[in-house]
Amino acid sequence: MIRKTLFGATFALLSASAAFAATEPAAVIKHYADVAHAKYEDSLTTAKALDTTIDALIAKPSADTLKAARAAWIAARVPYQQSEVYRFGNPLVDDWEGKVNAWPLDEGLIDYVDASYGTESDSNAYYTANIIGHPTLTVNGETIDAKKITPELLESLQEAGEVEANVATGYHAIEFLLWGQDLHGTEAGAGERAYTDYDKANCTNGNCDRRGEYLKAASTLLIKDLQEMVDAWAPGGEATKNVEADPKAGLTAILTGMGSLSYGELAGERMKLGLLLHDPEEEHDCFSDNTHASHLNDAVGIAAAYTGNYTRVDGTKMTGPSLSDLVKVKDAKIDTEMTGKLDATLAAMNAMADRAKGGEAYDQMIGDGNKEGNAVVQKAIDGLIDQTKTIERVITALDLGSVSLEGSDSLDNPDAVFK
Repeated sequence: MIRKTLFGATFALLSASAAFAATEPAAVIKHYADVAHAKYEDSLTTAKALDTTIDALIAKPSADTLKAARAAWIAARVPYQQSEVYRFGNPLVDDWEGKVNAWPLDEGLIDYVDASYGTESDSNAYYTANIIGHPTLTVNGETIDAKKITPELLESLQEAGEVEANVATGYHAIEFLLWGQDLHGTEAGAGERAYTDYDKANCTNGNCDRRGEYLKAASTLLIKDLQEMVDAWAPGGEATKNVEADPKAGLTAILTGMGSLSYGELAGERMKLGLLLHDPEEEHDCFSDNTHASHLNDAVGIAAAYTGNYTRVDGTKMTGPSLSDLVKVKDAKIDTEMTGKLDATLAAMNAMADRAKGGEAYDQMIGDGNKEGNAVVQKAIDGLIDQTKTIERVITALDLGSVSLEGSDSLDNPDAVFK
């Protein structure tokens, strides 16, 4: 009996060792980089498809071409949002990210705005610069030649005056140009920009030619910037080499991305802050009312970083060595806990998305007095917070030492939000 128990224990140990050998940290990191490359390739592919619809809108403005461009923008957000888990833990990605996904933005920098927006801001001299409306900009005594709206001009105006809200480039600048301001607050309705804002023969709100120039320049720049990240994550690319240089540091990067996006960024800055303030201006895709989908795809990306699974836009399924495989060997109970919590968060996110598809947009869900909607959003936040606790347990199980995850006043010091 004793011999049988010892043999069984020895066999289990050998099996665990074999499993660990089959899933080395270096293999996990290589697959992580391969998936990153695929996600950015998919982001680039969908951005090019968006660019084609933008060309069609500019060439022949109509309700149909505007609708097609909006649909292409929404489709382009799916792979990009699933890539955001690569931002934290990878400084190269974090330094680049502001070019393509900075938010919120002061839309008066770009185009005309409603009177309710106001005419000036103590913190932003470019608050109503209106690049589209002014071929020459004069701000704080500085004259800027904007006669030709080019990608280079937009790059030069990104975070103009060192103000983060001066977002001249990326997905959200394009979103604003396709939808316009959402003036409905926490009531039903997204932005309602008319296609005639691009119709030079029947122009509404002036500068239809320059608005088309801006939209095309922003789209061209988005493609250029995404290509940069595709190259960085290709085999031998800078981001890939960085993450593969040290297996322990590579695993730390994966978990830093998961934990920081899950807790400080998504649960905190993107969700809890808006819920505390009941403020539709604090929603991520605020012009299009696509926020529910962006949050869901962020959560999908977090789970994928753990499981190693990714479904490409063409339907191809990627699988490979994963963190889950490593954790199973170290502590199977923690792996079960982690996958269970990731699934619970995804269920809560899908419930939120289903509610949006049923007619109640995210900005309505976070509205003051909407107890049921607030509770749906809070459940998704709770799931993100809860899974972060297990991410920390995974870090410990893999002996990675101290790992710093992003925090958020919205979660850690909510009183500060109201000061």
